[in-house]
Amino acid sequence: MDKNKQRNCEDCDLFSGFCQNFKSFATDAIHVGQEPEQWNSMAVVPPISLSTTFKQQAPGKHAGFEYSRSGNPTRNCLEKAVAALDGAKHCLAVASGLAATVTITHMLKCGDGIVCMDDVYGGTNRYFQKIAVTMGLELALVDCTKPELLKAALKDNTKMVWIETPTNPTMKVVDIKACSELVHAHNKDIVVVVDNTFMSAYFQRPLALGADICMYSATKYMNGHSDVVMGLISVSREDLHERLRFLQNALGGVPSPFDCYLCNRGLKTLHLRMEQHFKNAMAAAKFLEADPRVERVIYPGLPSHPQYDVVKKQCTGCPGMITFYIKGKLEHASTFLSNLKLFSIAESLGGYESLAEHPAIMTHASVPEKERAVLGISDTLIRLSVGLEDEEDIIKDLKEALDAAVGIGH
Repeated sequence: MDKNKQRNCEDCDLFSGFCQNFKSFATDAIHVGQEPEQWNSMAVVPPISLSTTFKQQAPGKHAGFEYSRSGNPTRNCLEKAVAALDGAKHCLAVASGLAATVTITHMLKCGDGIVCMDDVYGGTNRYFQKIAVTMGLELALVDCTKPELLKAALKDNTKMVWIETPTNPTMKVVDIKACSELVHAHNKDIVVVVDNTFMSAYFQRPLALGADICMYSATKYMNGHSDVVMGLISVSREDLHERLRFLQNALGGVPSPFDCYLCNRGLKTLHLRMEQHFKNAMAAAKFLEADPRVERVIYPGLPSHPQYDVVKKQCTGCPGMITFYIKGKLEHASTFLSNLKLFSIAESLGGYESLAEHPAIMTHASVPEKERAVLGISDTLIRLSVGLEDEEDIIKDLKEALDAAVGIGH
């Protein structure tokens, strides 16, 4: 068998059992919102519109743009492209993932209740627990992988359910369709939000599964180059879009035109990047799972994952995110991380480069220690963002770091 045929067979095995790819995804990523005809120059690549203000033909008579916070041509191109990739009618770009969280939460008023997945990004947890509740919002943290717990948490004042799947950092997978149906059966007006950061639009479409809002830290996979901080919000409901568009302008947390240009460019290779992230991460996960120095590996693409069947039911593939427990203590985890050479010890994820971090000390240090213990965010938990390097080099780096870590006390 020649190498190309062998590679195609391996790809088929990797994606076997997952949902079918979304139709024309790559074509939409490259062309929607990018039409050259919208520019007098007929530029194939949308120009970066840095102007903060736009000339009006007469007072109140403009060509679609007044002030760059309220609307910008470069941002429009990005928003149209992302909406298409999410199967949404509308998308709003904001200054960061947390700006997206804040903008969405501002739809609520004092006394309203939020039910949030218990294991979420540390910044989301911090915002809800230390800011939102001080503004009069009620918060319940629940394991949404267990429908009975979610159902019990819903109250008369519940206005929003916040789901993150896979979760950060313990990689729990929530059944979006089942949860959305359960929540909307309780009250059709409750807004179901899904943080789709880990999966990206290429591997998961929350709106098609019943969610009302899909949001991202576009800093991660959607941009994919670790050079932009941005958030994205996709919706199809007109009432939500109207409210969120008002808040985008009124709160003012908008991204720069240059960042919009960069993220828009990143989308053009999203399908290629995500498939390679999946291939490399699967190889790394299998290596770690077979290594006796590793206590446990949590990766949605492995049959050992607790919600593996849910993953296959609602996703078209898996990202490059792996969580694992190294055998030993904090010193073993620290030594492993310190001996990585290809992986950089750094926060964030989803870039082309491989990153590794210690959630208890780094990304989730703001989560109260007792909550971390309940969630399993222990001293031996390590999170990997597997990049696009050569597979054999990724495995080699992991092996050598494990070799160094296992030597402690021996």
